[in-house]
Amino acid sequence: MEESIRKKFNAEFTQDKYQAFLNDIASDFAYMPTFRIAETPFFISDSLKNQLKEASEAVIDFIKRPDFKELTQRSIELNTAVPNEDAHTQFLAVDFGICEEEGQLIPKLIEVQGFPSIFNFQFNLFRKIQKYYPFLSDYSPYPDGMDEEKYMEKLKEVVLGSHSAREVVLLEIEPEKQNTKIDFYYAKRDLCIPVVCVTEVIKEGKRLFYMDSEGKKIRIKRIYNRVIFDELELRRDLPLDFEFTEDLDVEWAGHPNWYTRISKFILPYLNGPYFIETKLLSELESIPEDLENYVLKPLFSFSGSGVIFHVKKEDVEAVREKDLYILQKKVHYLPIVQSPDGKVKVEVRLLFLWPEKEESPTWVGNLVRLSRGEMIGVKFNKDKDWVGGSIGLFEKAKS
Repeated sequence: MEESIRKKFNAEFTQDKYQAFLNDIASDFAYMPTFRIAETPFFISDSLKNQLKEASEAVIDFIKRPDFKELTQRSIELNTAVPNEDAHTQFLAVDFGICEEEGQLIPKLIEVQGFPSIFNFQFNLFRKIQKYYPFLSDYSPYPDGMDEEKYMEKLKEVVLGSHSAREVVLLEIEPEKQNTKIDFYYAKRDLCIPVVCVTEVIKEGKRLFYMDSEGKKIRIKRIYNRVIFDELELRRDLPLDFEFTEDLDVEWAGHPNWYTRISKFILPYLNGPYFIETKLLSELESIPEDLENYVLKPLFSFSGSGVIFHVKKEDVEAVREKDLYILQKKVHYLPIVQSPDGKVKVEVRLLFLWPEKEESPTWVGNLVRLSRGEMIGVKFNKDKDWVGGSIGLFEKAKS
């Protein structure tokens, strides 16, 4: 995989340079992210880039089906329904594990989310990488036709809509306690929008307000929603002046219903070379004998909670709400990134933005997670290096 640039990067890498890179990120807001930032980007070959593009287009084709809302209505019934849903999601994150199948490299869809990811952090992460590794000037995280300026222009279009920045809030549950708050800091700086906790929202009739830094009450006309209902359900202690289920006079940048519709709920519907065999437990005719080759997952969970990797028959039998769980065939991630001491597994998340009046989402960027553990995720990579969050880089097309 892109062997020459990998050798060049590894030769240029030093622990001191990596620490300076981390310190530079921390210096922006006097804050070091709590999640681990990996030592290296992932260099993506043209062939893998084309596969990722083809696979994501298949997912998007399904989401654009005329009957998509009908197919996914059950997901809304099983969760919290929010009024005034728009025609389509405005954010899309599509996760692929880089795997091996019959001796060939292939991306396999792991998850898809109709919800914002860390768009602002990734934008700034690439800038930091460029600063410390200037020889990567011929590489970019942006797909063909996209660049830094267009990326930020598209992000502002989706987040702000037709409103001024002070009328749009990034809404979250106790944002200062969130693992992704570095993204909120960058969003506040780059988009000039306030970051507001759900407990700080004031409701008057059908309208919502927040208090700005000068103590002035400002009308909220659009919400850049980062609230995940799984977490909100667990926080009954929070005093809210409004309910998400109310008919409110506000626009959504990322309507909450899309988090539910575009989720693991759609995986059983997807078939093709880039998709993993996935079945709802409620539609399982019999429990497979080779459960060691499967993963049991709740359809609606936050940050991988409730996933059983080593599945036993009694685990499947113990599930009472069988239409809320899937049994998914395991895929074998191919360790592909050469570190100084062994190879590392990769998961690539393609990031899409979909302004309200456009027919299709636009692929704008990506994020990458590197892992040496059994699964991608923090708890499987404790005390390991060359793991964590990063970005995928493509070689720029020659003009």
